[in-house]
Amino acid sequence: MTSPAPTAARISIIGAGPGGLTCARILQRHGIAVTVFDRDPDRAARDQGGALDLHADNGQIALREAGLLEDFFRLSRPEGQETRFLDTAGEMRAHLIPDEGDLFKPEIDRGQLRDLLLDSLLPGTVQWGRALTTVSGPADGPRTLHFADGTTTETDLVVGADGAFSRVRQTISPAVPQYTGVSFTEAWFHDVENQHTDLSALVGQGSAASADGQRGLWAQRNSGGHIRVYIIRKVPVDWITAAGLRPDDTAGIREHLLREYGAWSPGMRQMIADNDGLYVDRPIFALPVPHTWDHDPTVTLLGDAAHLMPPLGVGVNLAILDASELALALAGCATVEEAVHAYEATMLPRSTETAKMLEGRAEDLLSDELPPDFGGDDTQP
Repeated sequence: MTSPAPTAARISIIGAGPGGLTCARILQRHGIAVTVFDRDPDRAARDQGGALDLHADNGQIALREAGLLEDFFRLSRPEGQETRFLDTAGEMRAHLIPDEGDLFKPEIDRGQLRDLLLDSLLPGTVQWGRALTTVSGPADGPRTLHFADGTTTETDLVVGADGAFSRVRQTISPAVPQYTGVSFTEAWFHDVENQHTDLSALVGQGSAASADGQRGLWAQRNSGGHIRVYIIRKVPVDWITAAGLRPDDTAGIREHLLREYGAWSPGMRQMIADNDGLYVDRPIFALPVPHTWDHDPTVTLLGDAAHLMPPLGVGVNLAILDASELALALAGCATVEEAVHAYEATMLPRSTETAKMLEGRAEDLLSDELPPDFGGDDTQP
């Protein structure tokens, strides 16, 4: 089959996260039709996670191409760039305060970013409740998408923006994410200015982190009076069941965690003990490094589907930069195959370089050494 022109192609993006939505938005700005398929039943089906920062040298570049950068700045919280590094007694070891007008990496809630992108798309672009199971058809197309509801869709390009455990990835790569050995346990705190005043003062306007070499705590302010705390430990992936607990056993998990953090001060242990609601287990996975695949003219990947890495500040930024570059390649090339070649020629070397720098670095989140930004060892990547 001859590869079609992007303007005549049926382009299907799997996954309505920031990467998939950014790609769709930029394609539509260039007059290219696209459909996004997502497994969630609707846009409000689940919590979208905590805050993230979009960097001027990658994520903001993509939003500029999407025509949404000024809208992002109106929603973002530049004060969220404040970062505190504490010891296990809660005493300040180092403190970064953003300069007035600093917009290098302002914070925004993930849900706010997703809503911004969703609202920028043409009505009907996202088809909800379409959980992809497999992709079939010849490599030169057309491809057939098979969904859990028994329906199928024929397409000329499949873009896997479906995250860590991507179904699209299976079409072009045998790679499977591996557990890094480090797990986050997420705790939520609501109405912090009234209900959790000590925690609010401890965290400040941005984030506060502490670690003792074996375990860590990272608290992050979100909008609307919310704080999320990530309890970071090196544990088996099944640590909850191995401890004889259930994911909904909040009291049991709390007691277990408090024992592990027994040497930390009461002020720091409030990040574990005073949460509102359940704990959320988030084991950290990563793809093998490097992760590449043989060129396929009808399938490609972006974001975590292409290069899942430890959560060290690059994930969403790289995902939406990938999305922008793929969309611009499709807008500027004569055929879909040519565009996929051009996109992967840039994305794969960049993601490989970054993944090599971050390989094995999940355990950095447990280190009691100050990061370079706080005056720590700047010889590390």
